[in-house]
Amino acid sequence: MQIRKKLTYRFIAIVAFILFFSSLAIYISSADYRRDDFYNRLLNKARNTAKLLIEVEEVDAKLLQRMEQDNPSSLPEEKIVIFNYKNQRIFNTGEKGVLKISQELIDQIRLEEEVRYEENGYEVVGFMFADTYDRFVVIAAGKDIYGLSKLRNLRNILLFVFAISIIIVSISGWLFAGQALHPISKLVERVNNISITSLNLRLDEGKNQDEISQLAHTFNQMLERLEKAFKMQKNFIANASHELRTPLTAITGQLEVVLMKDRNEEEYRNTMASVLDDMKSLNHTSNRLLLLAQASSETSQVDIKPVRVDDLLWQVQQELTKRNTDYFIEIGFSETMEDEAQLTVIGNEQLLKTAISNLAENGCKYSDDHKMEIFVLPKSKHLHILFKDHGIGIAKEELKHIFEPFHRGTNALGYKGHGIGLSLVDRIVHLHNGKIDVTSALGQGTTFTLIMPYS
Repeated sequence: MQIRKKLTYRFIAIVAFILFFSSLAIYISSADYRRDDFYNRLLNKARNTAKLLIEVEEVDAKLLQRMEQDNPSSLPEEKIVIFNYKNQRIFNTGEKGVLKISQELIDQIRLEEEVRYEENGYEVVGFMFADTYDRFVVIAAGKDIYGLSKLRNLRNILLFVFAISIIIVSISGWLFAGQALHPISKLVERVNNISITSLNLRLDEGKNQDEISQLAHTFNQMLERLEKAFKMQKNFIANASHELRTPLTAITGQLEVVLMKDRNEEEYRNTMASVLDDMKSLNHTSNRLLLLAQASSETSQVDIKPVRVDDLLWQVQQELTKRNTDYFIEIGFSETMEDEAQLTVIGNEQLLKTAISNLAENGCKYSDDHKMEIFVLPKSKHLHILFKDHGIGIAKEELKHIFEPFHRGTNALGYKGHGIGLSLVDRIVHLHNGKIDVTSALGQGTTFTLIMPYS
């Protein structure tokens, strides 16, 4: 069901609920007032009649009966019956048998002094009337024709007003809901026009800082992230294709050349050695891409366990200096370290080793003396690992791009590499809920700081 219909139905239900119970309260209070008013008029009329009969000597029952019949102030279908202390009927203005008056009723009136009830469409009141020498029982009945007619008119008016109000509320609620949801309809229409080829489009956030404006702003932020992700993916595919195609093209070219004519053994060996180097480069690039894909996966898909960072540092130092004899890596630890547990983090050992190895290798590779320093500084909740070199540095305007796949600084193009390493480091660190900071100055060196949580 559309939200517009839901809002309209709920609006109608709320108004109908309020109108119904308001009308019901008005009707019930009016009915109670009419009943009490008629009983009071009936009581006063019967009391005056009893006074005339009992206290005025010149008036007897027959005369009073004729007076009541011709009295214009008499109530509709008025019946008045009076009993003396012997329960003998001494006065009756109506036909006998209209009211069923039993001995039990008379006794009840004498006991309670006033009784009210309804019988055969009549509203009846019975009460005690006492003079100096006797106690009389007076029973009066009548029909409130005019009061009931007014009550019926009130009921019809309330029903009519209720029906008209529901119709008006339905129309106005539908229009109001449509007007309130119109901005959302515009957003939906705009969103439907956005496709993978038009992620540059944005929703109109408007000038009002309301919930719809916040929704549009949030959606625009999501579009920006999607557009950025698609651009990165597109660039990644293009760069990956280029990096993979270059050694493949070189291999193909060398093999085609060597097959053009017969070669001697030395030429074949040289060609095979060159092809092997290209294959190693291709294999290295493929492994980096696989690690990059693994580091981009969810944490739940990665084997997580406690890892000693110092062990990884010594392993990386040994492997890098063994492969590159001119590399020198100095490892230091803070004097404030109190417990070996401060060197343990929760993570994937292979991925963390890859991140440390990339940072250490970059530090040595981009330094003229091929030296770098690694310093471990434990904090209360995080372990800080600093990688400092005195190499070529990174330009300030390029710092925000260094973690993008295949990005290489303008001053690093002369060095061997593919631009995957730092992107891989960044994804590994974030996969472990860590953080990486970098400070650099051209010609002075760069410092990377890994901030890893203990748990």
